[in-house]
Amino acid sequence: MAPRKGQRVVDVGCGGGDTSLSLAQAVGPTGYVVGVDISAALLDLARRRARDAGLPNLTFVEADMQTESIGKGPFDVALSQFGVMFFDEPAHAFANIGRQLRGGGRLVFAAWQEVGRNPWHIGTALQPVVTTAPAPEPGKSMTGPFSLGEVGHTEGILEGAGFAHITHTAHEITVHVPASAIVDPSLLDFMGVPPERLQEALAIIAQHLDRFRVGADEYRLPLAFNVFEAANPQGPAG
Repeated sequence: MAPRKGQRVVDVGCGGGDTSLSLAQAVGPTGYVVGVDISAALLDLARRRARDAGLPNLTFVEADMQTESIGKGPFDVALSQFGVMFFDEPAHAFANIGRQLRGGGRLVFAAWQEVGRNPWHIGTALQPVVTTAPAPEPGKSMTGPFSLGEVGHTEGILEGAGFAHITHTAHEITVHVPASAIVDPSLLDFMGVPPERLQEALAIIAQHLDRFRVGADEYRLPLAFNVFEAANPQGPAG
């Protein structure tokens, strides 16, 4: 679903703002876009990009869309590009997003399909060297890039959060990227790699990615993801 001129859009998990900038250009001066993220550092980058692009209809807010109201709505569209898979209470989070949409407003997001359909992902290869993550607390869900990969599971979450007219479209594409687009060594600690096993982890990653190598620093990766759409049923669709 492409945004239209004059619409109000919230970009959930906007990161450095690339998608937000495109959305602000799409909705034009009669619309506006709010990018939301929990990372202050990424939002600083996003704000610089917005200033450089001269987009006064774009603002950024540091907030957690799982629990917070950003006070800029109601929105016509809530959109997220791979930014909603890390909610540890996804039904609560999507319900919170729904409350910030107008009646008939749309939720649109991209989420990775199952890890088996994304063999480039390094997480599985790193299992021998990562610290086992603790089980989620009662009432919480496991998070991660593939937490919404099973369509039926995700549709059930959206239904439980009050959305209707839920659809999904599967996509498979191939991209050519450098190694830096696949893995950031500074994030391996976040993934559970202890410092004393960093070099071992880097060797595992290099071996894992070698099958995708097509050049000195070029990799050909198959990506599989779903785009979900749903409507806030409160009020007439539009």
